[in-house]
Amino acid sequence: MPFAATAALASLAGYLLGSISFAVVVSRLMRLPDPRSYGSKNPGATNVLRTGNRVAAVLTLAGDALKGFVAVVIALVYLPESAPYVGVAAFLGHLYPVFHRFQGGKGVATAAGVLFGFDAWLGLGAIATFAIIVAFFRYVSLASVLASAFAIFFSWFIKLSGVTTLAVAVMAALLIWRHRENIRRLAAGTESKLGQKKATPPDPSAASH
Repeated sequence: MPFAATAALASLAGYLLGSISFAVVVSRLMRLPDPRSYGSKNPGATNVLRTGNRVAAVLTLAGDALKGFVAVVIALVYLPESAPYVGVAAFLGHLYPVFHRFQGGKGVATAAGVLFGFDAWLGLGAIATFAIIVAFFRYVSLASVLASAFAIFFSWFIKLSGVTTLAVAVMAALLIWRHRENIRRLAAGTESKLGQKKATPPDPSAASH
């Protein structure tokens, strides 16, 4: 089978894996409100944390990161040349999940998983940048945007392939685009800091499962 066809099939598999929104799945299993119904309405770990359930937030974070990592690692094992495309596809699946009416998250955890799949040093560099920005400024959105931008530099610096660096750049651009409202709030000084409640989640008993 030609590479283009196998890469397309691998990318489709990556997209489907990325389309599993762990924020939604974990919330349903733990009988929590739908994360798309409160706070930032973003199905991600930060918003799930607003319920006060740290276990659910950790499970969401781990699941969303692992799906990106697993997608890339499987591609590297069976069709290494397709890994950059599969990584982007998994990331797109998280942003626009076919299983959840295309209402996805902003992709921070999944992007991190993909970066670690590409190269451990690349992932560590992005995570370190994220952690430093959060520690100093307590803005998760700012840390996410800056870490994604620095990831492009890290990919170039450690001399990953041009296709991989391009994949990192595409994900960074999409992640920054998904944070456009956060960027506007940062500029206006109204963005919520880590640990600051944005909105009280609805009563779980009234949530639709």
